[in-house]
Amino acid sequence: MAPKRESGKLVAENRRARYNYEIEDTIEAGIVLTGSEVKSLRTGKANIAESYASNEGGELYLINSHIEEYPGAARLGGHEPTRHRKLLLHKKEMARLLDAIRRQGMALVPLRLYFNARGIAKLLLGLGRGKKVYDKRETEKRRDWQRQKGRLLRDKG
Repeated sequence: MAPKRESGKLVAENRRARYNYEIEDTIEAGIVLTGSEVKSLRTGKANIAESYASNEGGELYLINSHIEEYPGAARLGGHEPTRHRKLLLHKKEMARLLDAIRRQGMALVPLRLYFNARGIAKLLLGLGRGKKVYDKRETEKRRDWQRQKGRLLRDKG
């Protein structure tokens, strides 16, 4: 399944996810947010680098994501920056993901947090398997070689 190309504003990206995990499939999920969280996201104050998705009571939750408190909402109570946020998926999609996690030992890793074309906050989740150290070294070698090849072609040609 090819990832959907989002046309909205990118809020946060987990750049280390593709280095630490071999992503086999991606899926777009909605996320339940409060008003102050949405306002904070629109200013770009979010971090999903250390977060992950987990099954809690048959539903998926985004855990350890950090959305900064919105200063204007502090007097109204605001929100807790690292609370568990419920992810919205169809039942069949959720069943397939939970089955892959349970049977194959895969992980659900957030890749991007963004607003889609309609202005709704979405989370791009990757279903991946953790890489071993030697796999990471191989990825780094390949990336370095591509960089060197580009330099050589640019300088010589």
